[in-house]
Amino acid sequence: MSSSHINLKELIFQVLLNITVFVFFGFDRRLPGIESYQLFFFLNYALAALVINYALLPRYLYKNRYLEFVIYALVIIGIVIFVEEAFLEQIFYPDTRGTKFLGVFYNLLSTMPTITILVGFKFAWDALKKQQEVIELRNTVKESELQFLKSQINPHFLFNNMNNLYAYAVEQSPKTPEIILELSSVLRYMLYECQAPFVSITKELEHIQNYINLSELHVEGRGEVTFKKGNIPSNYQIAPLILSVFIENAFKHSVSSQTKNIIIVIDVKVCDDGVLHFICKNSFCEQSNTKSMDSGIGLENVKKRLELIYPKCHTLQIETEHDQYIVDLTINLSKTQG
Repeated sequence: MSSSHINLKELIFQVLLNITVFVFFGFDRRLPGIESYQLFFFLNYALAALVINYALLPRYLYKNRYLEFVIYALVIIGIVIFVEEAFLEQIFYPDTRGTKFLGVFYNLLSTMPTITILVGFKFAWDALKKQQEVIELRNTVKESELQFLKSQINPHFLFNNMNNLYAYAVEQSPKTPEIILELSSVLRYMLYECQAPFVSITKELEHIQNYINLSELHVEGRGEVTFKKGNIPSNYQIAPLILSVFIENAFKHSVSSQTKNIIIVIDVKVCDDGVLHFICKNSFCEQSNTKSMDSGIGLENVKKRLELIYPKCHTLQIETEHDQYIVDLTINLSKTQG
């Protein structure tokens, strides 16, 4: 933690703090008003606090050099007591307090409260500033991680679909132009329309519909794909490309299983309280490696994104039941609205 420079806000805070402490320091209810000589005694304490705040705290205490901090702080307090006894009291109290030294303990009782208050507020200010810096750093790291995870999605999606497109092109399939058209619409959304942290839920579902249209071409009449959309309020937003990964996974494993009875059911709805319910079911072959369906860059990516974007605001259950692979996801969208 560094306190080597002072910004305008901190300067204003320190001025107001010193004025406030001086008022309480100099005010005596038995003798209303503040005597001018009290300003010199207070300045002696304020200068000591200034040295501790902007020299000793950052150089020693915040660097865990506690012994050196204590030693130098005691030296400064000793200087404060010396200035008060040898000069200030001799000038303003020559016939009373200035006639004798009352002892270190008495002087500490009169010196330490004011210095402690001034130093304590500075320490609290630095602690709050440090906490804010930690929060900003955490948010920066989180945003960087999210951008990295998000950047992995487009190549992952493109890699899978370019392989499929290549296979159709080699076979000179008449579906190739249609696949290219659907692929371009999906990529347009992924590259240009979902750069913001959140997008409209209706926009995201339009993208999902386009993606399903593209992926259905690979089913080739070997089964049925059902996309159910329940109540979808347009005022909610969602992190882009969250749901797409599960749908891509469903198509990838259903189509690759070579079964002739492919069944994919996608059900999305948003309740009035802003909770999104997403269910994606797909058939799979028992002989295939089911473990691989629970791993891979896509699923690991989306699980991490859910943890970062919707901490404690989502539940994700992935299980197999007979010949079906089931993803059950709920997200409280109202928790992330701006």
